[in-house]
Amino acid sequence: MFEEASEVFDNMFKSSFPLTFIVFIPAVLILVSPLPAEAAHEFTVYRMQQYDLQGQPYGTRNAILNTEARTVEAEVLSRRCVIMRLADFSYDMYQKALRQSAGAVVIILPKNMSAMPQDIVQRFMELEPEMLATETIVPVYFAMEDDELLSIYTQTMTSSSSQGSSSAAEVLLHTATANGFQMVTSGAQSKAISDWAITSLEGRLAGVGGEDLPTIVLVAHYDSFGVAPWLSYGADSNGSGVSMLLELARLFSRLYTYKRTHAGYNLLFFVSGGGKFNYQGTKRWLEESLDHTDSSLLQDNVAFVLCLDTLGNGDSLHLHVSKPPKEGTPQYSLLKELETVVSSQYPEVKFSMVHKKINLADDTLAWEHERFGIRRLPAFTLSHLPSHRLAQRSSIMDVRSVSLSSHHGAGEPPAGPHVDLKKLSRNTKVVAEALARVIYNLTEKGAPADLRIFTEQMQVQDEQLLSVVDWLTAQPRAAQLVDKDSSVVSTLEYHLGRYLKDVKRHYVKADKRDPEFVFYDQLKQTMNAYRVKPAIFDLLLAVCIAAYLGVMYLAIQNFGVLYSVVRRITQPKTKTH
Repeated sequence: MFEEASEVFDNMFKSSFPLTFIVFIPAVLILVSPLPAEAAHEFTVYRMQQYDLQGQPYGTRNAILNTEARTVEAEVLSRRCVIMRLADFSYDMYQKALRQSAGAVVIILPKNMSAMPQDIVQRFMELEPEMLATETIVPVYFAMEDDELLSIYTQTMTSSSSQGSSSAAEVLLHTATANGFQMVTSGAQSKAISDWAITSLEGRLAGVGGEDLPTIVLVAHYDSFGVAPWLSYGADSNGSGVSMLLELARLFSRLYTYKRTHAGYNLLFFVSGGGKFNYQGTKRWLEESLDHTDSSLLQDNVAFVLCLDTLGNGDSLHLHVSKPPKEGTPQYSLLKELETVVSSQYPEVKFSMVHKKINLADDTLAWEHERFGIRRLPAFTLSHLPSHRLAQRSSIMDVRSVSLSSHHGAGEPPAGPHVDLKKLSRNTKVVAEALARVIYNLTEKGAPADLRIFTEQMQVQDEQLLSVVDWLTAQPRAAQLVDKDSSVVSTLEYHLGRYLKDVKRHYVKADKRDPEFVFYDQLKQTMNAYRVKPAIFDLLLAVCIAAYLGVMYLAIQNFGVLYSVVRRITQPKTKTH
């Protein structure tokens, strides 16, 4: 009976390959069915800057990511998403990823910057300009550290490090059995933003006593800058300068309210946009005021322009000039009054004048006052920084408080640049007192050097400074993120309107034929990390399936022989007598 059954099955399989296919296809489908992709983690990533300035491209030129994760320890990074932690980041590692044409780079930033050593923070700040200066097609992202992301990094680092084992078999086995992560962004490819408008704001306090009154101009740019726009909070540069300008507007508006203290100077306040992009807002304002109108205060008797930049820290004040002021001019009077106030009232502050000529051959200007100097207007920039080249002027490390995601002043100061409220208040008093001595000509009238004008009800309000700084640093203010309908612009306009007259907006848009600046979108995206098996696992699985099918096919084709062998082995031996 068994022999007959074996012949039936043997003939059936040999004569009907489709029937064989139908019998074994369920097993094949079970083996080759894809493993379900598990979404390990979803998190927000912030893309590195992408912009064009004066026709020169900067930053990363790509925004799409769909590739497997590796750490920089892996030997092969081509078409892989390279994950790095800020604590381990170096420019050599970054360049290694770019040279090997990595699929992307993701840099993990710590939640608590105060826990980072000062040397690491300083080193990264110095690397930010170099990263931007190197145009690359590799997408570069930044992500905030959390437990899930650290777990992904640790597992990926373990997998990447194993590739350096001495045994090729060990590497193959570990690679095939390890879990990997597929990093995928949800956004589209970046494209240029058309008709983007940079907004600036102007307000004034009119002097009394004649028609051709001298005008003092106070300027501060409100936008921030860093390697990633969505992480650029600009606390010291230049949230401190804007806070000081608003407080000066409040103080002098009160003085100009009373007839007895209404001075013979026009005060013009300008909050400029696009400061980090070669001061585009100031450039357009000067063109409109000097070339296209007859009613601007800038066309008349300008005493001097004082630009406020990065004044929220340090025990030094530097007056940056393009041309040293001559004795007897209002500019010289301001220089001397600043020296007088500092030496007599705030001896702990070191004051100096820094002379640097305007270099028109440079791609960007050093300080904002140079925009006015080009138009032959006497101008200065006051800053606690001795040089425009210092990294903290353009860094994502320039935050208000200890955390990049929390900006409410709690906790210890961060390791990087930040705003010290006491020093910002002191510097505001220095500027206010010096301006008042110039405006009211107090030195020539014999007023003592230690005379303080802004005291009691007229004193600088620390709470006002604090609230403005906290508000400014509660949101990124990169020029690509602040449009004309932004709450940043409307709130600044509201504050200026409380103290000044004739508050108005000024817009600058890039020329469509020859744009001076071009911004791009897709700067903030959602990234998904899917837990997957590596590609070598699919290869080994295919080999196993092919071997299985080959064995089964041979077994089917030789079913009779196989059955005979099995019968011979399993048949009980007959006893011989």
